[in-house]
Amino acid sequence: MDFNIYLRFMLALILVLGLIGGLTWAARRFGFGGQLTPNAGKSPRLSVVEVRTLDSRRKLVLLRRDGSEHLVLLGPNQDLHLEGGITAPRAAGHPVSLATASEATESGPTKLPSTERRSS
Repeated sequence: MDFNIYLRFMLALILVLGLIGGLTWAARRFGFGGQLTPNAGKSPRLSVVEVRTLDSRRKLVLLRRDGSEHLVLLGPNQDLHLEGGITAPRAAGHPVSLATASEATESGPTKLPSTERRSS
């Protein structure tokens, strides 16, 4: 009879832990994790203007920081700063076109410090 109580306890514990894990996975998957806003109430200095997927492993990202824009190529092993100091367009209706690697700055692409990436 004591074994039956321990078995029910273990099954209930596994069920509860499974439910917690499943809800955590669903919250992360569907974006219910919430956003941290360290600069709440202030005007944002950093924003992502546009993201283009080149292939399954690389993305081209246009970032805006303090009125200037930077073109960055993000890859699995390294990140490259292709062009910096691009002036942001003044009119809101103008589409922002992404520059290619051939239009990089005079010094050429700059390798950004690599960060460890988690495989998910």
